Amino acid sequence: MPTRRTMKAIVYRDNGGPDVLRLVDRDLPEPGPGEVRVRVAVSGVNPTDWQARSGPGHPKRFPEVTPHLDGAGTVDAVGEGVDPGRTGQRVWVFMAAAGRPTGTAAEYTVVPADRAVPLPDDAGFDVGASLGVPALTAHRALTVAEDGPRRLAPGALDGRVVLAAGGAGAVGHAVIQLARWAGATVVSTVSGPEKARLATAAGAHHVVDYREGDPAAEIRKAAPDGIDIVTEVALGANLALDLAVLRTRGTIAVYANEGGKPVELDVLPHMVLNTRLQFLILYTAGQDARTAAVEDVTAALQDGALPVGEEHGLPLVRFPLARTADAHRAVEGHTVGKVLVDLTT
Repeated sequence: MPTRRTMKAIVYRDNGGPDVLRLVDRDLPEPGPGEVRVRVAVSGVNPTDWQARSGPGHPKRFPEVTPHLDGAGTVDAVGEGVDPGRTGQRVWVFMAAAGRPTGTAAEYTVVPADRAVPLPDDAGFDVGASLGVPALTAHRALTVAEDGPRRLAPGALDGRVVLAAGGAGAVGHAVIQLARWAGATVVSTVSGPEKARLATAAGAHHVVDYREGDPAAEIRKAAPDGIDIVTEVALGANLALDLAVLRTRGTIAVYANEGGKPVELDVLPHMVLNTRLQFLILYTAGQDARTAAVEDVTAALQDGALPVGEEHGLPLVRFPLARTADAHRAVEGHTVGKVLVDLTT
């Protein structure tokens, strides 16, 4: 148990731009029944974090909020009903601020014990803080097809072809890595040569620049029988391309609509293909789906399948806690790579 009784934390009391974020001193939180307290080493920043802060569609539920869903650190206290042996355990944290006012943008955070997942000894805190939303979303996107699989493991996607739209993004990166680990052939679309380099470094077998030439023809060269699963980040912009390369009974798993282009759906071609359009978000995916994702992502992590960093296709962009507002600006500005906030404890 730390002897200190206060900590540094980022908070906001009103929705708005990054300037609403404040660095403050707060009392050290105590874990309640079924909870653990984590000394945060690294906090991961996702688009949903700045979207929740900004307000539209994300009404603030608490007088004061510490943002960020994801992070990694060390359990330093446990609440009633939690194994005391978890104290000292290295963990990755997900959904810390989901339905709660206390995310990972603080030196310490309290979360339900099942949201703090043991981190393998050979996995660093940077990897742990980069999991959460991206990896669990990627798992969900890869496990919603009509004919499965519902779980990921080596061989689970043997013979399947996955199209990772936006393979240089955090979710696209995780899709490439998890799909490769599970045995799929992976095609990724990107918007230029630098992002192509990153998608290739992540493990994509084929990379197609959707701004050049005939991307559908290029994808069909890599997947003559069509794509089994598309993981889609910009449905409005990409639906026509997805439809042009999807196989019969293929699935388009949609986790975002970057750019906000309205979706125009020509129903008949989708009927002919028996297309499955699956929309997804972690918060309402259901406990069983989230539990399966956590277990499978942890297995992939133990196999060394989810590295991060420039050489693995996901550059790390770092900020100190006091510059969390700049971290939000970076994510909101579509900085390439994973934005992390380092905690000083």
